[in-house]
Order: sequence, then C-alpha cells, then structure tokens
Amino acid sequence: MTELKNDNYLRALLKQPVDYTPVWMMRQAGRYLPEYREVRKDAGDFMSVCKNAELACEVTIQPLRRFPLDAAILFSDILTIPDAMGLGLYFETGEGPKFERPITCKADVDKIAVPDPEDELGYVMNAVRTIRKELNGQVPLIGFSGSPWTLATYMVEGGSSKGFTKIKKMMFAEPQTLHLLLDKLADSVISYLNAQIAAGAQSVMVFDTWGGVLSPRDYKEFSLQYMAKIVDGLTRHNEGRQVPVTLFTKNGGMWLEDIAATGCDAVGLDWTIDIEKAKARVGDKVALQGNMDPSMLYAPLPRIEQEVSKILAGFGEGGTGHVFNLGHGIHPDVNPEHAGHFIESVHRLSKPYHK
Repeated sequence: MTELKNDNYLRALLKQPVDYTPVWMMRQAGRYLPEYREVRKDAGDFMSVCKNAELACEVTIQPLRRFPLDAAILFSDILTIPDAMGLGLYFETGEGPKFERPITCKADVDKIAVPDPEDELGYVMNAVRTIRKELNGQVPLIGFSGSPWTLATYMVEGGSSKGFTKIKKMMFAEPQTLHLLLDKLADSVISYLNAQIAAGAQSVMVFDTWGGVLSPRDYKEFSLQYMAKIVDGLTRHNEGRQVPVTLFTKNGGMWLEDIAATGCDAVGLDWTIDIEKAKARVGDKVALQGNMDPSMLYAPLPRIEQEVSKILAGFGEGGTGHVFNLGHGIHPDVNPEHAGHFIESVHRLSKPYHK
C-alpha cells in the first residue's frame, strides 16, 4: 500500500485537522481542458475513453498535471450501470445520453439484473486500478455512482429530460414498479461502489443530480431512502483507512438535515444555499463540500478570489470539515487559467482558518 503524500481531502471529509481547505472540482477531468479534447478526438467518442483503462487514467491525471488539486476523481459516467443492464446506451451529438431500450413497465424491470462489477463493469475497475497505480500516493482517488433515482430518470425517460413526465407517471401510477427498479439500482450501486473501493477508490460519492425535481415527501420516498440504503451497504474501511462517503443532491438544500442523517460523512452543496446557513443547520454531524457557482469561473480573477474568500468566511474558523468545490460541474468553456486561480486562491486564503 502506497502511503498518501496528501491526505487533506480525506481528513477534511472525516472532520480531522488540516493545514488548509482541500479543493477539487466536479468534472475536473473533461472538456474545458484542450488536452482532454485531444484524447477524446483520438479515441472517437466519450465511452471509448471510459472503457479504455489507459485513456481513462490519462484524462483523470490531466488536471493534476496543471493544478495542485487535493483529489483525483475517476473518469467515468453515471450511466455505466444502466448500460451494463443492457439498455443500449448511446450518445447523440448535442443531445446527451440516450437508451435504445428504456424501462416502460414492470416486465422491463423484471428483465434487468444487478451487474457483476468485475464482469460487465470490469472496465471501470481496471481504470480504478490503473489510476491508483499511476497516482502513486500523490492524492486520494474518488470513486462515484449516480443515485438510484437519478439513474432511474434516464432509464425511464430514455435519456435526458426537462419535464420528467415519464418517470413521474410511473411514480404516481405504478409506484410499486418504480420501487422495484430503485431497489435493484440501490443493490447495483452498493455492489459497484464496493468493487471500486476494493480496486482502490479511497472515497466515494453518490450524485443525485435530479433529486431536486421531487417534492419533499417524494424525495424522501423515492430518492433519499435508497441513498440511505447505499450508505448502509458500503465498505467503510479499506487499506487501514476509513473510506468517506459523500452524498450530493442538486437543488437539495431543503433536505440537508435528512441527508446528513443517512450516516454519510459529507453532504455536497450546490450554489443555491449559503454555506454558513448550511453549517448552522447540520452542525458537526457531517463535513460539507462546495459550493461556488461554476459560472463564477467566467469572472475576472479578482472576482473569483473575492468569492472564494466569502465562502471560506461563511464556513468560518476552525474550518475543518470543509472540502471546497464548485456547486456543480465546471462548464466546458471555462478558461483553465481561471480554474487554476480558483484552486490557488482556496489554498492560500484558507490557511488562516486552520491555525
């Protein structure tokens, strides 16, 4: 086991003392970097990068060559599980992911099985192992999955959606069918993330991108209870270390207390909630990750620095338990120089909070 040279990210998630606030960015490996665009162009398409361990490793490492980030995140996609279930994932240019065989009824749910993570999803585990070896203890590696509700939205809608009418029709007209699907997905996510941990992921994150489209009651029934099941089923110690778990629901600010009560180690915040108020609500129960508006990276460098300063001040003194991040993924047309200034500003301006 290679000793970690920089474990600030893991320490912050576990609310342990750190010298500065660690920072990484959602979608830090991706389209805003010209070197990523070159790799994808040569590979032919997005999934060809995901399914090649060497290419997935290369694009995972690329942002670390540019910036002193405190964590690497596996380069993959949240839709790997539905793809492994045989739904026929493909990508339409300009339209995002689509499925050839969406879920329309109980018979469709009955047909799908929990994928074997070392078989149907073995390419992901190969990528994790390759990345861990290449990182050589530089920073921790984050594994991830989509939440059951978020995966189900794509599987039932057949792709991206604005109105979520098909899945909400199933939710209200055939709730038993949807619960059957969500339960199967929760089992799949547990198996998938535990395999990532066994392969070398040192922290895991569940992305509930579309939880915020639900009412408070429906969120708890159709999203949160399945994330709680995942948290209960995860391997929480590996290689002599705790494996922290972060849950992130976009537009989920009204449910912070409920998310924190699942037993996760950290709650991801989008930019629509004030971090000072979020901290006051959850107290010392969990760490917080976030939460600068990704569009702030379009601003002039002094304005980016000003925003970093405000968020750090909002979290406050004794700032352990804070992982700085954007409130969602970095936009593809952001200038990498602005991302670099953001990261440098977090490191420099946070040090006084950790004396």
